[in-house]
Amino acid sequence: MTSAGSGWPPAVFDPAGPYSEPVTTLAWALLLGGTAVFALVLAALGVALFGSAALKARLGGEKAIWIGGFAFPAVVLTGLLIWGLMLTSSLSATRVTGAEMRVKIIGEMWWWRVHYQDAEGRETLRDANELHIPVGKPVLLELETADVIHSFWVPRLGGKMDMIPGRTNRLLIQADKPGVYKGQCAEYCGGPHALMGFIVVAHTAEDFARWKASRVPARGEQGRGLELFLSSGCAACHTIRGTPATGLAGPDLTHVGSRQTLGAGILPNNPGTMAGWIADAQAIKPANRMPAYHQLSAEELLAVSEYLVRRK
Repeated sequence: MTSAGSGWPPAVFDPAGPYSEPVTTLAWALLLGGTAVFALVLAALGVALFGSAALKARLGGEKAIWIGGFAFPAVVLTGLLIWGLMLTSSLSATRVTGAEMRVKIIGEMWWWRVHYQDAEGRETLRDANELHIPVGKPVLLELETADVIHSFWVPRLGGKMDMIPGRTNRLLIQADKPGVYKGQCAEYCGGPHALMGFIVVAHTAEDFARWKASRVPARGEQGRGLELFLSSGCAACHTIRGTPATGLAGPDLTHVGSRQTLGAGILPNNPGTMAGWIADAQAIKPANRMPAYHQLSAEELLAVSEYLVRRK
């Protein structure tokens, strides 16, 4: 998968916040421990194949079987379980304080709805495939799915959490420094699952305040691009606040021009890629729910794409 900017696929062993550090520590422990066990197994295999008769007898003796086959796994796995649960207990979103930023994210085939909320859970802003957060502030994600099981995962900011039909799971993430953090659906969900990416943009407090203030719905410009958008059926699936477009099936496009990528992380966002996506999204991301618009001429595609990309 490719996208604008660096860092794709997402870095797994490079934590950038307090909720990803325990996961990384546990991952390294499992990796190194698994390597050590694999080395022991290879050593035992070497003795069994090429060792002396005395060593083979000791390896196959009752004492070796009790120690290596029972005591060692029982002690190591029990200790690992207890340590792992203690290490990751801080990731539980049941310990929220009420001071966290709240966002609801809904997984769909094959993109993400993003609903910003206030402290009481009321929606304040709607976007898609991209989350903006302030640095140093915990963010409580309420994770749901509109169809099949998905799994939300931004490795540098936290662990992964499944999105299961009929329930809401909660996950805490936090970024300790500004930057763009890439994520991915981590549960196979059919079709272009591998092309279901996500971006978290972490801002300084001042930059986040400016970004949030700029999210006031823009009025729709009366021009060729908007006319084509409305007359071509786009408004049946998409919303652009301040215009007659109020469709709910697809992503909200009110501020699509400010997004870094298109197609859930697979293309950089500019008029050319937007025109290509509108013309034939199926050729770019097969089996997604965006129909092709072959009926639009190149001039019309450019007019619609420039209208959308200008919307910041």
